[in-house]
Amino acid sequence: MDIPRQKKPNRRRLVLIFAGVALVVATTVALARLEPAAPTVDRATIWTDTVRQGPMVRQVRGNGNLVPEQIRYITTLTPGRVERVLARPGTVVEPGTVLLELSNPDVHIQALQAEQQLTAAEAQLVNLRTSLEDQRLTQEAAVAAARSEYEEALRQIKANEELAREGLIAAMELSRARDRAAELEIRLNVEQKRLELLTASIEDQLAVQREQVQRLRAIAEFQRSQVESMTVRAGADGVLQELSLEVGQWVVPGENLAVVAQPGRLKAVLRIPETQAKDVVLHQPATIDTRNGVVPGKVMRIDPAVQNGTVAVEVALEGPLPPGARPDLSIDGTIEVERLDDVLFVGRPAYGQAESTIGLFKLEPGGKSAARVTVRLGRSSVSTIEVVDGLQPGDVVILSDMSQWDSYDRVRLR
Repeated sequence: MDIPRQKKPNRRRLVLIFAGVALVVATTVALARLEPAAPTVDRATIWTDTVRQGPMVRQVRGNGNLVPEQIRYITTLTPGRVERVLARPGTVVEPGTVLLELSNPDVHIQALQAEQQLTAAEAQLVNLRTSLEDQRLTQEAAVAAARSEYEEALRQIKANEELAREGLIAAMELSRARDRAAELEIRLNVEQKRLELLTASIEDQLAVQREQVQRLRAIAEFQRSQVESMTVRAGADGVLQELSLEVGQWVVPGENLAVVAQPGRLKAVLRIPETQAKDVVLHQPATIDTRNGVVPGKVMRIDPAVQNGTVAVEVALEGPLPPGARPDLSIDGTIEVERLDDVLFVGRPAYGQAESTIGLFKLEPGGKSAARVTVRLGRSSVSTIEVVDGLQPGDVVILSDMSQWDSYDRVRLR
C-alpha cells in the first residue's frame, strides 16, 4: 500500500508573498500622503501686476448719456385734433416757430360766448352810468326846486312881518307863513341828503359793474388764449428733440406734444453702481469720455433714490464739447472720490472686493510658479485696490480669475 508523502512548506515563498503585500501597502499609503501635482497654467492666459507703494487716486466709473441742461416740454391747454405738423425733430427753432396746428370748434364757440358776455356787460355799464347820471340830475333839480320854494317862503315871512307891524294882516297869517318856511326847509334838507346819498352811491355801483366787466374781460382773454394755444409754438430757442404726433391724432390737455432743448448746454448723467455711490459727494472732479474727446466736469447733483442697482449722478461740464456731442449721446464717466498719499496698492483683481480677504497667487522667484497667499484688501478704485496685509512692494501677483484652481495652493507657469 502506498503512503502519501507530506511536502514541507516553502518558507521562502511565504516570505516573498508577505514582502510583496507589505510593499503594496506601503506604496499605497505613501501615494495617499502625497499632495496633488501642481497644475500648469499658460502664462499668456493670465494677467499679472506688481504691488506698488505711493499715491493712489480712488475713482468710481459709470456709463450714461449727455442730457440738455434746459429742456422745455410743450403741452396743450385744450383738447384738439392735429391739423398740420410744421416741424420735425432736429429742426432749429425760435420762440415763435409754429410746430403744430390743432382744431376744436368747441373752443372757438366758448371764445365767442365769452366775447358776447363781455360786450353785454360793457353795454350794461354804459346804461348804468347813464341811468345814475340821470337820477343825479333829477335829484339836483328837486333840490333846486325845494331851495326856490324855501327862499320864497322866507321872503313871504319877511313881507308878512312888515305887514303885521303895520297891522295890515293877522298874526295867524304870519304864523302860517313861518310854518310853511319851516316845512320847506326840512324838505330842502331831505332833498339835499338824497342828492348826497345818490352821488356817493354812483361810484360804488359803477365800481361793481366795472369789476364784473373786468372779470368777463379776463375770461374772454383766457378763451382767446385757448384759441391761440391751438397754434403750438416752440416757446424757446433750441433744437426740437421730440415730436411724434401725426395729422388726425387727438390730444388732451396736459399731454406732451414736443420737447425743445438747447444743444449747446449739455450735462452728463452717469449711472454709478450703488455699492460705489456712497463715496460720491458734490463738487468732486470728474472726466467725461464722449468717444470723441474727454471733457472735465464736477458733480452737481446726486439722485437720492436707487434705480436698477445704480444711482444717477449729474455732472456739470466745464470744458468745450468735442465735435459730435449731442443729447442722448452715450458716454463713460470717471469721478475722483479721494486721493491717498502713501499706500500699498495693486491692480484690482477680477474677483476681489473692497474691504475683504482673498487668496491671490504670488509669483515665486524665477517666475516659473506661483503660490497662493492670503491678502487683506482695503479701499478700492476703478482699476486699483489698496493692499492692507499679505503682500510687499515689488511682489507680482496674478489678478485674472483663478477660481478653477481653488483646490490648489501652487501652480506652474509655462
